[in-house]
Amino acid sequence: MADPVSLWKIAPSVYLPALLYGIGQGAIAPVIALSARDLGASFAVAGLVVAAAGVGQVIGDIPAGTLTTRIGERRAMLLATLLVSVALVACLVVPNVWGLALAIGATGLAGSVWGLARQAYLSEAVPLELRARALSTLGGVQRIGSFIGPFLGAFVMRFLGTDGAYWVHLVAAALACVVLLSLPDIESVRRNRLARPVVVQSTRAVIREHLPVLRTLGVGALLVGAVRASRQVVVPLWAEHIGLDPQTTSLIFGVSGAVDMLLFYPAGSVMDRFGRKWVAVPSMTVLGAAHLLLPLTHSAGALTAVALLMGVGNGLGAGVIMTLGADASPPVGRAQFLGAFRLFADSGSAGGPFLLAAVTAVSALAPAILVMGLTGWAAALAMNRWIPPRPQPSE
Repeated sequence: MADPVSLWKIAPSVYLPALLYGIGQGAIAPVIALSARDLGASFAVAGLVVAAAGVGQVIGDIPAGTLTTRIGERRAMLLATLLVSVALVACLVVPNVWGLALAIGATGLAGSVWGLARQAYLSEAVPLELRARALSTLGGVQRIGSFIGPFLGAFVMRFLGTDGAYWVHLVAAALACVVLLSLPDIESVRRNRLARPVVVQSTRAVIREHLPVLRTLGVGALLVGAVRASRQVVVPLWAEHIGLDPQTTSLIFGVSGAVDMLLFYPAGSVMDRFGRKWVAVPSMTVLGAAHLLLPLTHSAGALTAVALLMGVGNGLGAGVIMTLGADASPPVGRAQFLGAFRLFADSGSAGGPFLLAAVTAVSALAPAILVMGLTGWAAALAMNRWIPPRPQPSE
């Protein structure tokens, strides 16, 4: 019989690489647009370069599931680390903005493989009663890394300029690769937990078989992704609208992010004890309400209060989409299903800011923020309608 799995037992080989990868992603996030500008891009084109990471992630979701099924979780993560390293070197040497866009897109593609493989590994290795805490901790560790990354990147950039941020990500990726080599082989976990041989299905067959779940819960994940992504856009835009300086805006955003990070483990505990709905519905209700309140703020204090509420709403939902995907995933074709499920969530994350921009273009910023708030409440209704009262074992 296999030894019982605990979060402490898997922390060095699962959460430490996630932290390192998150630090790297956080380090380059603030400088991608600056790098594009240095290569002569307009503000609009620089925005497209930033969006390339999200596009790459969406493009990579389905292939990531197929790849992970064929070569295994650990090898997929190692391959993703190699890809992101090559992409980061390209970011340092490309001579034009479109080369930079391709390189940034490749980092998003690598991120899709990395993220799916980690999720598939934990979905398989961790027992159901610990699954939500395991996956919410994964999401929380990633957020902690993304919070640390910009500060570490800023320190290195004092000596190397904007290239320093990419070097931080390169070093973090190399360290993550070293740690990954200690990751237990998931096939041994399968042999211990499954009494039958693993059968490989085609990705198309897996998606077709589970299309009812993707059409319902997947759409809910898409709405959740859209609202979460808009949160990162509406706060700085509204701060600029009411005349706050960039330093104040950064402070408000940082405080909101700190609150967000504090809630990931309590959120996972609630999901494991009471069910996923008890976290998903309140998370989207609070996040939607915060969006609806945002246009009513006209001072730094009021904006800070609403940003804190957004942090609470987002933090409550840490890991919920990964957990729902894991709950719904079949034991045969798990990674392929997760790739399709993540496609919905990542499409929402990529599309949310575009929806915000489209509504702003035809009306104004405040109505666009209200639309995203209503989208949050629609996500809450979808989660309430389609999440089972209690998680069902997928094996």
